[in-house]
Amino acid sequence: MTESEETTNTTALTDQLATRREMLAAIGGASVLTSTSATADPTSVTPGDVHVRVYPGTLPTTGWARYRWQGLAEGWPPPYEAALEAVERGFDQVLAYAETQGRLEDVEVVIERGAQVDLSVPRSSSPRQAVSPTQQQLLDSFREVLLEREVITGSTSHLLLWWGPLHYAVGYGGTRRPNSHVAAADDEGAQVVANLGATETWDSRAVTENIAIHEVMHTFLASSVVESVIGTRCDHNLGSARQLDETTLEVSPMATAYAGPDEFGGGTRFHGTSCYDHESFYRHDGYDGIGRWQYTTQLSEATLEAVTRYLEQRIL
Repeated sequence: MTESEETTNTTALTDQLATRREMLAAIGGASVLTSTSATADPTSVTPGDVHVRVYPGTLPTTGWARYRWQGLAEGWPPPYEAALEAVERGFDQVLAYAETQGRLEDVEVVIERGAQVDLSVPRSSSPRQAVSPTQQQLLDSFREVLLEREVITGSTSHLLLWWGPLHYAVGYGGTRRPNSHVAAADDEGAQVVANLGATETWDSRAVTENIAIHEVMHTFLASSVVESVIGTRCDHNLGSARQLDETTLEVSPMATAYAGPDEFGGGTRFHGTSCYDHESFYRHDGYDGIGRWQYTTQLSEATLEAVTRYLEQRIL
């Protein structure tokens, strides 16, 4: 694909997304994205072909003060709200992409709010784990809460929005092993965490939004599906890093934390620790001379195709 063709496709997709929500009700047989704004019943899961439930973790007093107590009554501070909306936009793009090809027809994607998850009192006897939990320990505790609420289903990706700016072992986020993909384990679905304390403290709101999308999309991408799209098994390589001008690089969600050099402050403040290969990215224009890193919630065409295939092959 040439650069002009890619630009044209991206522009066309953006135009579709701009009017998608107004058109959904009028399009017969189209895929549907349902967003539940009110806090969901903690003991039930709304039916849907594809289901993402987003849970606000607790925020310390310093965090609430940072955002001038906005959203305190609901338990949803601004970065958590922004993350939820970003995930909605991500799936909006997937459905719009699929619809242009007559795929995922009549598919319902439900994205809703879960009740707050309080893991401030750790479910571990180790003081060290309480101060700096590992990603797996955090996700194991999250899963325990979900089991108690009886909301774990095979079709649901449960996203925990975590506030741990100093939790280096949690990183920017990740998925729980072994059920890191929706429908990969019987009746388990997936549990995933996005560390918004890290993105908000060390990076920016744009990185917060991208990481939220990034972590949820992980649960709808399998290495075999990724390989069928781009020839490599690493889903971070589905991302793009597009040079907008001589000094600006625009990074898509799946490339976030992996598009820059493996060093402190290389794009995001901290580099990702999982797989990546810039030569194998869907698109990477290089970062020589780049002084400004810009983050877009627009998914690359490769990501849109891979998620669509995953839904077709593993969920529906």
